[in-house]
Amino acid sequence: MVTRTDAQTRREQILKEAARLFAERGFHGVGVDEIGAAVGISGPGLYRHFAGKDAMLAELLVGISGQLLTGGKRRVQESDGRPDALLDSLIEGHIDFALDDRPLITLHDRELDRLRDSDRKLVRQLQRQYVELWVTVVRDRYDRLSEPEARATVHAVFGLLNSTPHIGRPGSLPGRTAMASLLHRLARGAFDAAGT
Repeated sequence: MVTRTDAQTRREQILKEAARLFAERGFHGVGVDEIGAAVGISGPGLYRHFAGKDAMLAELLVGISGQLLTGGKRRVQESDGRPDALLDSLIEGHIDFALDDRPLITLHDRELDRLRDSDRKLVRQLQRQYVELWVTVVRDRYDRLSEPEARATVHAVFGLLNSTPHIGRPGSLPGRTAMASLLHRLARGAFDAAGT
């Protein structure tokens, strides 16, 4: 008997492998049979979980945008009110995404335009809310920054952090802990430079 937890785990496995394959070979370069084989089921068996590849792509890109926003809001709610600590927490959360979900960054860069208009608009809406959450935190920490300057700096830091899929093969980079520390220093350096 398949439990609800097993079904969710299978869905998550499918999405993880679909993201990896789409990032490696492009959305149109991957068939449902290949995704199914990667998780040990037949290609047609995927249709018990998803309506098709388009639905997988939408769930991946809408899902990660929603997770980033939810995580950011949670960090704000759990903060002790110190702007430095909150900014560090947001940076750490985004670094976790940048290092652990590299295929989703590649997928977003290459395949966002393949989403239906409604899904693409939802991704953009979630991303705008995430940016604005950061802008508020950055302006609390660096009160000399205007709103447009803070927004531009947030986007620049996202560009820096989201560059991880493009800076080399995973084995050619420092270990995860060292890479996370380096990215954190670079992000804080960018904010400090903008705020002075």
